[in-house]
Amino acid sequence: MLAAAGEKFKEERLLLLFLTILFGAGVVFGTLLASGLDEEQRRMLNEELSRFLMQLSQGQSVERESAFWQSLWQHGRWLLLIALMGLAVIGLPVILALNFLKGVLVGFAVGTLAIQHGGKGLMFALLSVLPTNLLSVPAYLAASAAAISFSLFIIRCRLIRRSGSLLPPAAALIGTTAIMLVVLAAASMLDAWLSPALMAWASGWLVTG
Repeated sequence: MLAAAGEKFKEERLLLLFLTILFGAGVVFGTLLASGLDEEQRRMLNEELSRFLMQLSQGQSVERESAFWQSLWQHGRWLLLIALMGLAVIGLPVILALNFLKGVLVGFAVGTLAIQHGGKGLMFALLSVLPTNLLSVPAYLAASAAAISFSLFIIRCRLIRRSGSLLPPAAALIGTTAIMLVVLAAASMLDAWLSPALMAWASGWLVTG
């Protein structure tokens, strides 16, 4: 039993390492996408960004509770999709694609702000993106590792050898997903209360700069 637990732990660590590298590759790709935009696309993005920053600098209020539930709904859908893809077994490529896409979105957001506004844009991006993603990214990676581990168990022990109980890995997947939902709820709180305050504080010198 200890040997099996050790193998399970080693597999989970390798999966987390692989998913982290995949996410990092997505960040790099998203940054390259941002740097590859043509002048017209950059102009349109800059106009939208300027309007958003102006609203923040003018102190337009944000409905915090509504923003929290909207953020949690978005996180919850993403998390549920990861879990369902793990249960479906054939959804393994989708899980990998979701983690890569998450990295692309983060890299594109940070890269766009850095290209448009230089060092101040990078600082603004870190203030707006970093707090929430410090919680949400590890949560998605852990949930993805659990979903992939469950799929691999199904492939090895149910489709090939046709042995082993399905209950322990299923319970591990459900338990990990539930815990990560709590973590994502905390990330949604940061997204609704902390991030807007940080962005409002930083938007003033970004607009004037």
